[in-house]
Amino acid sequence: MLKVIISGYGKMGHMIEKELLRRGIHLELASEDICSVPVEVARECVCVDFTTPDAFKANYRTIAAHFKAAVVGTTGWNDIAPEVFKAFCEAGTPLIYASNFSLGVNALYAAITRASALLKGAGYSASIEEVHHIHKLDAPSGTAKVMAALVKEGLDVEPEITSVREGEVPGIHTLTLESEVDRLTFRHEAFSREGLARGAVAAVLLTEGLEGVHEFSELL
Repeated sequence: MLKVIISGYGKMGHMIEKELLRRGIHLELASEDICSVPVEVARECVCVDFTTPDAFKANYRTIAAHFKAAVVGTTGWNDIAPEVFKAFCEAGTPLIYASNFSLGVNALYAAITRASALLKGAGYSASIEEVHHIHKLDAPSGTAKVMAALVKEGLDVEPEITSVREGEVPGIHTLTLESEVDRLTFRHEAFSREGLARGAVAAVLLTEGLEGVHEFSELL
């Protein structure tokens, strides 16, 4: 039986708990202190981490060493990504990570990749705006950074990113590609955090029999 432990029991943690229940997946426990979980319990469970950059940086070695697998939706740790990937590979613990687990956002990534490649050399500039709730700690968002990297790779243009923090906005990401003759707009608007929870739980199911470190979009 697939078992899950949630690291970080805030709004996202509660949303993931609800989705696990809907999918009939066993939640062993939710913890604000993942390092305190007994090793014998952790080894039977997938860790789903939606905490903060500082918390994940402090905890990733324990997660890699103790857990059966990990699904990480926390962002803001790109600066130590090589060390994180090395820790999971050396421990033989599967890791699935994403800047955004929403299936809709991952479809947006695919559209941006295709459009950027088609428009390379055609004189387009690029800009990205991301809007989130006032509680989001990192800026630009991890999703905006991925969008920018896709545009840079395909279009060979460095997009300007604008970050806005207001109210309780779950997340709006907009890419604008503009030339002298037209404008293309790619936009994803989340209505709630439920899309993230659904994608994260889908990733939990993908850990069965998985080896190595994978970005979620690679597995879709």
